[in-house]
Amino acid sequence: MTEQFKSGFVAIVGRPNVGKSTLLNQIIGQKIAIMSDKAQTTRNKVQGVYTTDEAQVVFIDTPGIHKPKHKLGDFMVKIALNTFREVDLIYFVIDAATGLGRGDEFIIEKLKNIDTPVFLLVNKIDQVSPEELFSLIEKYRNLYPFTEIIPISALQGNNVPTLLDQTTVHLEEGPMYYPKDQITDHPERFIISELIREQVLLLTREEVPHSVAVVIEGIEKNPKTEKLTIMATIIVERSTQKGIIIGKQGQMLKQIGMRARKEIELLLGSKVFLEVWVKVQKNWRDKEHYLHDYGFDQDEY
Repeated sequence: MTEQFKSGFVAIVGRPNVGKSTLLNQIIGQKIAIMSDKAQTTRNKVQGVYTTDEAQVVFIDTPGIHKPKHKLGDFMVKIALNTFREVDLIYFVIDAATGLGRGDEFIIEKLKNIDTPVFLLVNKIDQVSPEELFSLIEKYRNLYPFTEIIPISALQGNNVPTLLDQTTVHLEEGPMYYPKDQITDHPERFIISELIREQVLLLTREEVPHSVAVVIEGIEKNPKTEKLTIMATIIVERSTQKGIIIGKQGQMLKQIGMRARKEIELLLGSKVFLEVWVKVQKNWRDKEHYLHDYGFDQDEY
Protein backbone atom coordinates (compact mmCIF):
# COMPACT_ATOMS: atom_id res chain seq x y z
CA MET A 1 0.00 0.00 0.00
CA THR A 2 1.36 3.43 -0.91
CA GLU A 3 1.81 6.25 1.61
CA GLN A 4 -1.02 8.31 0.14
CA PHE A 5 -3.70 5.66 -0.12
CA LYS A 6 -7.02 7.00 -1.39
CA SER A 7 -10.52 5.68 -0.76
CA GLY A 8 -14.14 6.65 -1.12
CA PHE A 9 -17.69 5.73 -2.04
CA VAL A 10 -19.12 6.11 -5.55
CA ALA A 11 -22.82 5.85 -6.44
CA ILE A 12 -23.82 4.58 -9.88
CA VAL A 13 -27.13 6.25 -10.77
CA GLY A 14 -29.28 6.68 -13.85
CA ARG A 15 -32.53 5.72 -15.52
CA PRO A 16 -33.53 2.03 -15.63
CA ASN A 17 -31.71 -0.18 -18.11
CA VAL A 18 -28.80 2.13 -18.99
CA GLY A 19 -26.12 -0.40 -17.99
CA LYS A 20 -25.36 0.41 -14.34
CA SER A 21 -25.09 -3.21 -13.21
CA THR A 22 -23.11 -4.13 -16.33
CA LEU A 23 -20.62 -1.37 -15.46
CA LEU A 24 -20.29 -2.54 -11.86
CA ASN A 25 -19.61 -6.13 -12.94
CA GLN A 26 -17.08 -4.89 -15.52
CA ILE A 27 -15.21 -2.89 -12.86
CA ILE A 28 -15.20 -5.69 -10.27
CA GLY A 29 -14.39 -8.36 -12.87
CA GLN A 30 -17.03 -10.72 -11.52
CA LYS A 31 -20.82 -10.83 -11.49
CA ILE A 32 -22.19 -9.40 -8.25
CA ALA A 33 -25.17 -7.54 -9.74
CA ILE A 34 -27.73 -9.26 -11.94
CA MET A 35 -28.27 -8.09 -15.50
CA SER A 36 -31.36 -8.11 -17.69
CA ASP A 37 -32.74 -6.03 -20.53
CA LYS A 38 -35.82 -5.42 -18.39
CA ALA A 39 -36.06 -2.11 -16.56
CA GLN A 40 -35.55 -1.89 -12.77
CA THR A 41 -33.62 -5.15 -12.48
CA THR A 42 -31.68 -3.88 -9.44
CA ARG A 43 -33.90 -3.48 -6.36
CA ASN A 44 -31.43 -2.96 -3.54
CA LYS A 45 -28.14 -1.14 -3.18
CA VAL A 46 -25.47 -3.54 -4.41
CA GLN A 47 -21.99 -2.66 -3.15
CA GLY A 48 -18.91 -3.69 -5.08
CA VAL A 49 -15.37 -3.14 -3.81
CA TYR A 50 -12.51 -2.30 -6.18
CA THR A 51 -9.03 -2.27 -4.63
CA THR A 52 -5.57 -1.50 -6.03
CA ASP A 53 -2.25 -0.69 -4.34
CA GLU A 54 -3.15 3.01 -4.57
CA ALA A 55 -6.86 3.13 -3.74
CA GLN A 56 -10.04 1.40 -2.69
CA VAL A 57 -13.35 2.42 -4.27
CA VAL A 58 -16.65 1.17 -2.88
CA PHE A 59 -19.26 1.28 -5.64
CA ILE A 60 -22.98 1.41 -4.95
CA ASP A 61 -25.16 0.19 -7.83
CA THR A 62 -28.59 1.73 -7.29
CA PRO A 63 -32.04 0.90 -8.70
CA GLY A 64 -33.01 2.80 -11.84
CA ILE A 65 -34.74 6.09 -11.02
CA HIS A 66 -38.28 5.90 -12.41
CA LYS A 67 -41.89 6.88 -11.66
CA PRO A 68 -43.03 4.39 -8.97
CA LYS A 69 -46.21 2.33 -9.45
CA HIS A 70 -46.23 0.52 -6.08
CA LYS A 71 -44.59 0.53 -2.64
CA LEU A 72 -41.66 -1.51 -3.94
CA GLY A 73 -41.11 1.15 -6.61
CA ASP A 74 -41.19 3.89 -3.95
CA PHE A 75 -38.58 1.96 -1.97
CA MET A 76 -36.32 1.57 -5.02
CA VAL A 77 -36.38 5.26 -5.97
CA LYS A 78 -35.86 6.32 -2.34
CA ILE A 79 -32.73 4.16 -2.18
CA ALA A 80 -31.31 5.69 -5.35
CA LEU A 81 -31.96 9.33 -4.40
CA ASN A 82 -30.66 8.88 -0.84
CA THR A 83 -27.26 7.75 -2.12
CA PHE A 84 -26.66 11.24 -3.56
CA ARG A 85 -25.90 12.49 -0.04
CA GLU A 86 -23.95 9.43 1.14
CA VAL A 87 -21.06 9.25 -1.32
CA ASP A 88 -17.89 11.06 -2.37
CA LEU A 89 -18.57 10.86 -6.11
CA ILE A 90 -21.49 10.07 -8.40
CA TYR A 91 -21.45 8.25 -11.74
CA PHE A 92 -24.48 9.43 -13.74
CA VAL A 93 -24.86 6.79 -16.45
CA ILE A 94 -26.82 7.57 -19.62
CA ASP A 95 -27.63 5.52 -22.71
CA ALA A 96 -26.07 7.05 -25.82
CA ALA A 97 -28.46 5.11 -28.04
CA THR A 98 -31.66 6.50 -26.48
CA GLY A 99 -30.38 10.03 -25.86
CA LEU A 100 -31.67 12.72 -23.52
CA GLY A 101 -35.04 11.96 -21.97
CA ARG A 102 -37.32 13.30 -19.26
CA GLY A 103 -35.92 10.76 -16.80
CA ASP A 104 -32.41 12.16 -17.24
CA GLU A 105 -33.69 15.71 -16.84
CA PHE A 106 -35.39 14.67 -13.57
CA ILE A 107 -32.13 13.21 -12.24
CA ILE A 108 -30.18 16.32 -13.24
CA GLU A 109 -32.63 18.50 -11.29
CA LYS A 110 -31.98 16.34 -8.22
CA LEU A 111 -28.21 16.60 -8.74
CA LYS A 112 -28.46 20.41 -8.65
CA ASN A 113 -29.34 20.19 -4.95
CA ILE A 114 -26.05 18.59 -3.90
CA ASP A 115 -22.34 19.48 -3.91
CA THR A 116 -21.04 15.98 -4.69
CA PRO A 117 -18.82 15.75 -7.81
CA VAL A 118 -20.62 14.08 -10.73
CA PHE A 119 -19.12 12.16 -13.66
CA LEU A 120 -21.33 11.86 -16.74
CA LEU A 121 -20.78 8.40 -18.22
CA VAL A 122 -22.10 8.11 -21.77
CA ASN A 123 -22.64 4.37 -22.10
CA LYS A 124 -23.16 2.17 -25.20
CA ILE A 125 -20.93 4.37 -27.37
CA ASP A 126 -20.55 1.45 -29.79
CA GLN A 127 -24.18 2.02 -30.83
CA VAL A 128 -23.84 5.64 -32.08
CA SER A 129 -21.67 7.55 -34.53
CA PRO A 130 -18.96 10.00 -33.33
CA GLU A 131 -21.10 12.91 -34.59
CA GLU A 132 -24.13 11.73 -32.62
CA LEU A 133 -21.97 11.22 -29.53
CA PHE A 134 -20.51 14.75 -29.71
CA SER A 135 -23.98 16.30 -30.15
CA LEU A 136 -25.36 14.33 -27.19
CA ILE A 137 -22.48 15.33 -24.90
CA GLU A 138 -23.08 18.99 -25.74
CA LYS A 139 -26.76 18.68 -24.75
CA TYR A 140 -25.84 17.31 -21.32
CA ARG A 141 -22.96 19.73 -20.86
CA ASN A 142 -25.42 22.62 -21.24
CA LEU A 143 -27.66 21.23 -18.49
CA TYR A 144 -25.14 20.59 -15.70
CA PRO A 145 -21.47 21.36 -14.84
CA PHE A 146 -20.22 17.76 -14.77
CA THR A 147 -16.82 17.19 -13.13
CA GLU A 148 -15.87 14.77 -15.93
CA ILE A 149 -17.59 13.49 -19.08
CA ILE A 150 -16.38 10.04 -20.13
CA PRO A 151 -17.80 7.98 -23.02
CA ILE A 152 -17.71 4.24 -22.22
CA SER A 153 -18.93 0.82 -23.22
CA ALA A 154 -19.74 -0.98 -19.96
CA LEU A 155 -20.28 -4.26 -21.81
CA GLN A 156 -17.01 -4.19 -23.78
CA GLY A 157 -14.95 -2.33 -21.19
CA ASN A 158 -14.03 0.58 -23.46
CA ASN A 159 -12.58 3.53 -21.47
CA VAL A 160 -13.29 1.83 -18.11
CA PRO A 161 -9.57 1.93 -17.12
CA THR A 162 -9.57 5.69 -17.88
CA LEU A 163 -12.71 6.08 -15.78
CA LEU A 164 -11.09 4.33 -12.82
CA ASP A 165 -7.92 6.44 -13.14
CA GLN A 166 -9.97 9.65 -13.09
CA THR A 167 -12.02 8.38 -10.17
CA THR A 168 -8.87 7.87 -8.09
CA VAL A 169 -7.69 11.39 -8.97
CA HIS A 170 -10.88 12.88 -7.48
CA LEU A 171 -10.87 10.83 -4.26
CA GLU A 172 -9.22 12.02 -1.07
CA GLU A 173 -6.72 10.19 1.12
CA GLY A 174 -8.49 7.60 3.24
CA PRO A 175 -8.45 4.14 4.82
CA MET A 176 -8.97 0.69 3.33
CA TYR A 177 -12.54 -0.09 4.37
CA TYR A 178 -12.55 -3.74 3.29
CA PRO A 179 -9.90 -6.49 2.98
CA LYS A 180 -8.05 -6.31 -0.34
CA ASP A 181 -9.58 -9.53 -1.68
CA GLN A 182 -13.20 -8.67 -0.79
CA ILE A 183 -15.36 -7.64 -3.77
CA THR A 184 -18.77 -7.10 -2.17
CA ASP A 185 -20.32 -6.49 1.24
CA HIS A 186 -23.46 -8.46 0.47
CA PRO A 187 -23.91 -11.86 2.10
CA GLU A 188 -23.85 -14.92 -0.15
CA ARG A 189 -27.57 -15.53 0.44
CA PHE A 190 -28.44 -12.19 -1.16
CA ILE A 191 -26.33 -12.81 -4.27
CA ILE A 192 -27.63 -16.38 -4.61
CA SER A 193 -31.23 -15.15 -4.49
CA GLU A 194 -30.42 -12.50 -7.10
CA LEU A 195 -28.83 -15.07 -9.42
CA ILE A 196 -32.00 -17.16 -9.28
CA ARG A 197 -34.18 -14.07 -9.90
CA GLU A 198 -32.00 -13.15 -12.87
CA GLN A 199 -32.80 -16.46 -14.58
CA VAL A 200 -36.52 -15.91 -14.00
CA LEU A 201 -36.25 -12.52 -15.71
CA LEU A 202 -34.17 -13.86 -18.58
CA LEU A 203 -36.24 -16.96 -19.30
CA THR A 204 -39.81 -15.75 -18.77
CA ARG A 205 -39.34 -12.44 -20.60
CA GLU A 206 -42.48 -10.25 -20.68
CA GLU A 207 -44.76 -13.00 -19.37
CA VAL A 208 -43.67 -12.51 -15.77
CA PRO A 209 -42.75 -8.88 -14.95
CA HIS A 210 -41.00 -7.68 -11.81
CA SER A 211 -43.53 -9.27 -9.48
CA VAL A 212 -40.90 -11.88 -8.59
CA ALA A 213 -38.92 -12.19 -5.36
CA VAL A 214 -36.64 -15.02 -4.29
CA VAL A 215 -36.20 -16.16 -0.69
CA ILE A 216 -33.38 -18.50 0.36
CA GLU A 217 -34.99 -20.87 2.85
CA GLY A 218 -31.79 -22.66 3.83
CA ILE A 219 -28.24 -23.66 2.91
CA GLU A 220 -26.86 -27.00 4.12
CA LYS A 221 -23.40 -28.47 3.61
CA ASN A 222 -22.75 -32.19 3.34
CA PRO A 223 -19.72 -32.78 5.63
CA LYS A 224 -18.57 -35.78 3.60
CA THR A 225 -18.92 -34.50 0.01
CA GLU A 226 -18.61 -30.75 0.77
CA LYS A 227 -21.59 -30.31 -1.60
CA LEU A 228 -24.06 -27.53 -0.75
CA THR A 229 -27.83 -27.96 -0.81
CA ILE A 230 -29.62 -24.65 -1.34
CA MET A 231 -33.38 -24.39 -0.83
CA ALA A 232 -35.10 -21.41 -2.43
CA THR A 233 -38.66 -20.17 -2.98
CA ILE A 234 -39.70 -17.99 -5.92
CA ILE A 235 -42.50 -15.62 -4.87
CA VAL A 236 -45.02 -14.38 -7.46
CA GLU A 237 -48.23 -12.34 -7.21
CA ARG A 238 -50.66 -14.44 -9.28
CA SER A 239 -51.35 -18.13 -9.86
CA THR A 240 -51.01 -17.59 -13.63
CA GLN A 241 -47.43 -16.41 -13.03
CA LYS A 242 -46.76 -19.53 -10.96
CA GLY A 243 -47.93 -21.65 -13.89
CA ILE A 244 -45.63 -19.82 -16.29
CA ILE A 245 -42.58 -20.23 -14.02
CA ILE A 246 -43.25 -23.93 -13.47
CA GLY A 247 -43.98 -24.46 -17.18
CA LYS A 248 -45.29 -27.51 -19.00
CA GLN A 249 -44.37 -30.63 -17.02
CA GLY A 250 -42.09 -28.45 -14.87
CA GLN A 251 -39.68 -27.72 -17.71
CA MET A 252 -39.41 -23.94 -17.15
CA LEU A 253 -38.64 -24.32 -13.44
CA LYS A 254 -36.11 -27.02 -14.27
CA GLN A 255 -34.39 -24.68 -16.75
CA ILE A 256 -34.37 -21.80 -14.25
CA GLY A 257 -32.84 -24.05 -11.60
CA MET A 258 -30.22 -25.52 -13.93
CA ARG A 259 -28.99 -22.14 -15.21
CA ALA A 260 -29.06 -20.54 -11.77
CA ARG A 261 -27.12 -23.48 -10.31
CA LYS A 262 -24.29 -22.95 -12.82
CA GLU A 263 -24.03 -19.25 -11.88
CA ILE A 264 -24.10 -20.10 -8.16
CA GLU A 265 -21.36 -22.71 -8.58
CA LEU A 266 -19.19 -20.11 -10.35
CA LEU A 267 -19.79 -17.71 -7.45
CA LEU A 268 -19.09 -20.22 -4.67
CA GLY A 269 -16.48 -22.37 -6.43
CA SER A 270 -18.16 -25.58 -5.29
CA LYS A 271 -20.81 -28.08 -6.40
CA VAL A 272 -24.39 -27.16 -5.55
CA PHE A 273 -27.72 -29.00 -5.36
CA LEU A 274 -30.48 -26.43 -5.86
CA GLU A 275 -34.08 -27.04 -4.81
CA VAL A 276 -36.57 -24.41 -6.02
CA TRP A 277 -40.26 -24.02 -5.22
CA VAL A 278 -42.82 -21.44 -6.40
CA LYS A 279 -45.30 -19.70 -4.08
CA VAL A 280 -48.10 -17.18 -4.73
CA GLN A 281 -48.26 -14.15 -2.43
CA LYS A 282 -50.93 -11.83 -3.83
CA ASN A 283 -49.88 -8.16 -4.33
CA TRP A 284 -46.76 -8.59 -2.18
CA ARG A 285 -45.11 -5.50 -3.73
CA ASP A 286 -47.74 -3.25 -2.09
CA LYS A 287 -47.68 -4.84 1.37
CA GLU A 288 -45.06 -3.56 3.79
CA HIS A 289 -44.77 -6.74 5.87
CA TYR A 290 -43.99 -8.77 2.75
CA LEU A 291 -41.47 -6.16 1.57
CA HIS A 292 -39.77 -6.47 4.95
CA ASP A 293 -39.84 -10.28 4.85
CA TYR A 294 -38.28 -10.33 1.38
CA GLY A 295 -35.42 -7.98 2.27
CA PHE A 296 -36.81 -4.57 1.31
CA ASP A 297 -36.72 -2.84 4.69
CA GLN A 298 -37.76 0.76 4.12
CA ASP A 299 -36.89 1.80 7.68
CA GLU A 300 -33.20 1.46 6.77
CA TYR A 301 -33.51 4.23 4.18
